Amino acid sequence: MKILLVEDSPSMRSLLMAVLESGGETIEELDIVEAASGFEALKTMPHHTFDAILTDINMPDINGLELVSFLKNHPVYRTIPIMVISTEGTAEDRRRAAGLGAEEYLVKPFQAAELLSKLRRLLHVA
Repeated sequence: MKILLVEDSPSMRSLLMAVLESGGETIEELDIVEAASGFEALKTMPHHTFDAILTDINMPDINGLELVSFLKNHPVYRTIPIMVISTEGTAEDRRRAAGLGAEEYLVKPFQAAELLSKLRRLLHVA
């Protein structure tokens, strides 16, 4: 399964990669493509077919919510499930993300098991 990981912080991106790679055997082989910004993610989209997208909210240029909105309103990308992973954890933040089309929401800091559980749910795998 191919995942797009959109996170501007190199240390958080490395942490997420480590968790995804360590838990990948429970999901199926994961092929993870990294993007350091929303703009980089949009440039990457036409070159891959993704099974899911994980995105931060607070990023330079195009933030995560703008990315979710664009993808969910695009005829080619609207069916790709999206998980927002953010330090923004209020009920309003979650409502905004869900209203734009994000299927899952994970607040940083998080437990590795919680990330993998939500990713399994996002990908519809047991």
